Amino acid sequence: MLALMLARRGVRVTLLEAHRDFDREFRGNTINPSAMEVLKRLGLEGKLLKLRHAKVWRFTVQAGRRHKTFADFSRLKTWYPYVLMLPQARFLELVAAEAQRYSNFRLVMGARVKDLIAEGGVVRGVRWRSPGEDGTREVRARLTVGTDGRFSRLRRLAGLEAGAAGGSPPMDVFWFNLPREEEDPEGAGAVFRCGRGSLLVLMDHFEYWQVGYILPKGHYARLKEAGLPALRRSVAALAPEFADRVGTLEEWGEGSLLSVESDRLRRWYRPGLLLLGDAAHVISPVGGIGINLAIQDAVVAANVLAGPLKDGRLRERHLRSVQLRREAPTRLVQAAQGLAQRWVVAGVLGSRGEYRLPLLLRLLLRAPILRDLPARLIAHGAWPVRVKD
Repeated sequence: MLALMLARRGVRVTLLEAHRDFDREFRGNTINPSAMEVLKRLGLEGKLLKLRHAKVWRFTVQAGRRHKTFADFSRLKTWYPYVLMLPQARFLELVAAEAQRYSNFRLVMGARVKDLIAEGGVVRGVRWRSPGEDGTREVRARLTVGTDGRFSRLRRLAGLEAGAAGGSPPMDVFWFNLPREEEDPEGAGAVFRCGRGSLLVLMDHFEYWQVGYILPKGHYARLKEAGLPALRRSVAALAPEFADRVGTLEEWGEGSLLSVESDRLRRWYRPGLLLLGDAAHVISPVGGIGINLAIQDAVVAANVLAGPLKDGRLRERHLRSVQLRREAPTRLVQAAQGLAQRWVVAGVLGSRGEYRLPLLLRLLLRAPILRDLPARLIAHGAWPVRVKD
């Protein structure tokens, strides 16, 4: 997204993608209203909506027979009162194809960064290698931007230090897919099922269900020890409608463990280098807002940096300005995620009987003025951003 917005503004950009394609298993697939509004501004929302997708209008939590909507996007004043569920690979292919319309944009697939090029304390680019090839190549640039995710190599190479954010996450998530059947309800959205010491997330992806089995931090080894039959029984107990299809999960390798972390760099930059997205601030999956937050980072970075990059007058203060504009909203989102993990997730995982939402949270969801706060935070983050022409 950042490469596209910079290319549109006339900046010469080389984008290095470590893999040969964009396909990954169990990466984030949620595109929130704020991101949709950015795509509308870029003229891409029409093409995006032509791709196969599902729309999630609300997030609901179910404990026993009690259902509670904790995020209703249909009440928000936006062109897109829903969360779009779309395979991230298709989204990235669309953005890359749009960027390739510009002659000042270059995409290199299968380019794995090995080192930073540093001269006089300033990062001047990177050295990279393509799998199966000998030797390294170089890309030199006025600015190198690291957007390489929660296991960022550029963060390590730059020696940038991170601190914990939002409290210690009490959970990990085992993700897997289950088949969708014709009689399944349309527009089921995202459903959180609370049981005795267990929590399940069901995400409607139109063609299949993405299932997140939430477990206490570090308990994956115990889950595997108990075996797949025990996991299938637990899933069926929380979601009886899937009892006849949990058997399609035949091997642990068909799922993926997400080790939930949350941190934030104290400093997102050094001369010639800027980190954004999970590379700068690892986000919990709570609320499915990681993509939204990263796209907002990209919008602010493009707004601040396009002019100085094009004119050759980029300074460290411009990089500092990006962090200053994005750090406060990131802190707020991470704090809200921390509260949700402590109030709800830890409560469910630690329960020995039927779980009930905390009284304060139930009262908040009933108050007309306060009930839309979770939906607004998920939809727009701390506050919306706008693409500059």
